[in-house]
Amino acid sequence: MRAAVLSHPGDGKLVIVTDAEPSAVEAGEVRVRIRSTGVCHTDLSVINGTMPSRPPVVLGHEGAGEIVEVGPGVPNLAVGDHVVLAWVPPCGRCRRCLEGQAYLCSQVSSTTHLKARFTIGGEPVYAFAGLGTMAEAITVAYQSVVAIDAEVPWDVASLIGCGVTTGVGAALNSAKVTPGSSVVVFGCGGIGISIIQGARIAGAAEIVAVDPIPAKREQALRFGATHMVSPEEFAELSTTLVGGEGFDFAFEAVGSAQTIRGVYDAARRGGTACIVGAGRSDETVAFSPFELFYNDKTLTGTLYGSSDVRRDFPRLVRLWKAGRLDLTGMITQKLPLEDVNRAFTDMKDGRVIRTVIDL
Repeated sequence: MRAAVLSHPGDGKLVIVTDAEPSAVEAGEVRVRIRSTGVCHTDLSVINGTMPSRPPVVLGHEGAGEIVEVGPGVPNLAVGDHVVLAWVPPCGRCRRCLEGQAYLCSQVSSTTHLKARFTIGGEPVYAFAGLGTMAEAITVAYQSVVAIDAEVPWDVASLIGCGVTTGVGAALNSAKVTPGSSVVVFGCGGIGISIIQGARIAGAAEIVAVDPIPAKREQALRFGATHMVSPEEFAELSTTLVGGEGFDFAFEAVGSAQTIRGVYDAARRGGTACIVGAGRSDETVAFSPFELFYNDKTLTGTLYGSSDVRRDFPRLVRLWKAGRLDLTGMITQKLPLEDVNRAFTDMKDGRVIRTVIDL
């Protein structure tokens, strides 16, 4: 079968192979025929070396498909089920899961993320985030899939697997945006657009989109932003809109030390600064002890939108069905797997919100 393989992180190039084989289905596992996979910025971070991964590796962690084989001991799943893949599979039994922090569960991922999920030419190949959705079929732990309604289109379903869950969840679960509040989002790619939609769903009164690329700022207005500015224009708008006091909620969807510092400064005293972007492990951000004490701001990170995928995947589907969450509009490009490298080039250029690969 076909798969997109990265052999040398940092060289910026995926190779499409045609002789990949998914691992055999064992107890507690299912095989999924991948129908659609989104191209997420996290995959780009693996390609350019920002995030670590063990090569050779099949990329992709934002996908949807149908179950074609079920191993022994798998509950509540059957061949033919339509599913969304989850890169943080909750075990449902550990302390983190039972206390409402399923996104921090490592009971399943500590094993699945380290297991070679493919072979190519008889050699083991790993799967990014334990999935590797840029392949025609994958074998995963049953906890890594969540069944959804069969009427949901594959491309729409795939976006729920990462970017939408992360962004909407950051607004609803992590920061807990309140009705009538003021919100600013730095970075208006797929994650930023999802944060904006989450803030709109939560009832925010003002939602400001900040991005250096004009096209991204224009796109943000379509999804719920009430104002758009470049980084250079932000200070003036902040003075006009919130009297220079800062915003109730400020979100960072870039992953750089500079914007993280800027987002903290953009939140009002007593407000919340939520860091959503995945940055480098060798960068640091400086805060003085006095400002942390005096400003009384909540500075929080968010992993996977602080989501429990068993609850939030179906919830996002319902919001989409109700017309309150625009997923179709986020898909600005569809490509075959053979053009996946072009998808990453377009992402870097900021020309698209989300590219979906049809398999």
